[in-house]
Amino acid sequence: MNGLKFLAPVCRNLVLALTILVSAFSAAFAQKGLKDYYKGYFKMGVAVTPRDLKDEKTVQLIKQNYNSITAENAMKMVSVHPEENRYFWRDADAIVDFAEKNKIAVRGHTLCWHTQAPQWMFKDSLGNEVSKDLLLKRLKDHIYTVAGRYKGKIYAWDVVNEVIADDSLFLRKSKWSQITGEDFIVKAFEYAHEADPKALLFYNDYNTEIPAKRDKIYKLVKSLKDRGVPIHGVGLQGHWSINNPSREELEKSIQMFSSLGLQVHITELDVSVYAGRQGGQIGRNQGGAATSPFTPEMEEKQIEKYKMIFDVLRKYKKEVSSVTFWNVSDRYTWLDMRGRKNYPLLFDTNLEPKKVYWEVVKF
Repeated sequence: MNGLKFLAPVCRNLVLALTILVSAFSAAFAQKGLKDYYKGYFKMGVAVTPRDLKDEKTVQLIKQNYNSITAENAMKMVSVHPEENRYFWRDADAIVDFAEKNKIAVRGHTLCWHTQAPQWMFKDSLGNEVSKDLLLKRLKDHIYTVAGRYKGKIYAWDVVNEVIADDSLFLRKSKWSQITGEDFIVKAFEYAHEADPKALLFYNDYNTEIPAKRDKIYKLVKSLKDRGVPIHGVGLQGHWSINNPSREELEKSIQMFSSLGLQVHITELDVSVYAGRQGGQIGRNQGGAATSPFTPEMEEKQIEKYKMIFDVLRKYKKEVSSVTFWNVSDRYTWLDMRGRKNYPLLFDTNLEPKKVYWEVVKF
């Protein structure tokens, strides 16, 4: 009996110790995010807006899950440089300041793009189309100013965005190509390297798993490498869906670009719950109420696609050094269309992990 009395406090202490241990373990587990599961694989990033950084729950989700962020729109040319002699820094600065405060790396997006380029860039003082020399000078001034402002604060830039044509042409028809030919591509990389010599410089595009377009992108970046242009990687945007890409084509893309000694980043990842290819559709979406349901069938197909994607990315962890989701959660996504809601991300409209989240981290 005396022995049992002696053991009672010991048991109580043991139970208390176990309770504390379990609580501590649970708390640690609850704080684990995507960046922790993928430590040793690649950076896990997300595209953000200034609005995201004003919502406390969104901020906590970002801090818990990501160690890299990209400005969704705030660093694009029309946003940051709306007039020839005026720059607008507030939103871009807010994102960079947030990242620095929370020790999160920043990807810059994007220094040269045919879409969201201000029209003044292509007009002279008389309203006529600019000369090649003037356009390249303006491009240089823009890149020197923007990349120079964030020198040492941005680890990688999407320097040139989406210049390869989706049709039979090689280069996309744009003011950039019509006025300068291919020269603006070369010069953009050279200017970016001069402005920030330590930043990694990427060519970024969508539909990189379609063989015909992939071959043209390969030809472009190989020619840049062969000419000694300072390019360090290729960004596969990753605007995918429940029925594309195939595992075979995704692996082929990573293999081809990395064979040139280039890093591969997945720069704008989302998986639409609707079939079809999503890249390049900006300008025909957004606006109006979007209320379509997220069905069990959509969920299952999305889970299978995400599982395949991350299985491939883990396999090629030596080649893939960063993965960035395009938007934080299903609450807001650029894929929402008038009358049709999309659910392409790992977090739901309440910022809670979806089933697909747990499948992505279960390896």
